[in-house]
Amino acid sequence: MAGPGARRRRPLISADEKTSIQARCRCHPTLPPGRSRLMRVEHEYDRGGALAYLAALDVHSGKVYGRCEPTTGLAPFARLVEQVMTREPYASARRVFWIVDNGSSHRGQASIDRMTAAWPNATIVHTPLHASWLNQVEIYFSIVQRKVVTPNDFYDLADVANRLEAFHDHYNLGARPFNWRYTKKDLDALLKRPATHTPLPTAA
Repeated sequence: MAGPGARRRRPLISADEKTSIQARCRCHPTLPPGRSRLMRVEHEYDRGGALAYLAALDVHSGKVYGRCEPTTGLAPFARLVEQVMTREPYASARRVFWIVDNGSSHRGQASIDRMTAAWPNATIVHTPLHASWLNQVEIYFSIVQRKVVTPNDFYDLADVANRLEAFHDHYNLGARPFNWRYTKKDLDALLKRPATHTPLPTAA
């Protein structure tokens, strides 16, 4: 039987969208790095459209649930929530916390009400304004940017989607939680810094 500590450890999901991932088909293929030669990426390309990548990171396990959508919005985010909340352990959990920023897909009290109506055991918690970097899924997106999107060299949108989905499946094979060292004490210290600044003299 799980102890009291396990009962207090509610599922914690960090979610967001990575917008406008473009499919750029290079006029000449990218050349991998070689001896005394950096990677060479053709600067001319044809545009093949763009899509959005939505991801939900389980903060405790490090596992990622992701999906590609034509664009962001209320409906795509709702589909991401459904993708997670219909799985265990989230479906039967007494409470599941969703950490999101203040983007238009999940902004304000309206987003909290929508979530509660659709999934009574889910609770949205917003990061402070202009502080979406506090959301751990942004760390995962930075990995996606380096490992998948750079260099941006795709045949079409299907190629983008296939590569993103293959990456999060591969990522989950060795998923681990991030060693998050930024504490509430660090945030309080950061917020107090502006008050210690001496204002510059006003010009006459």
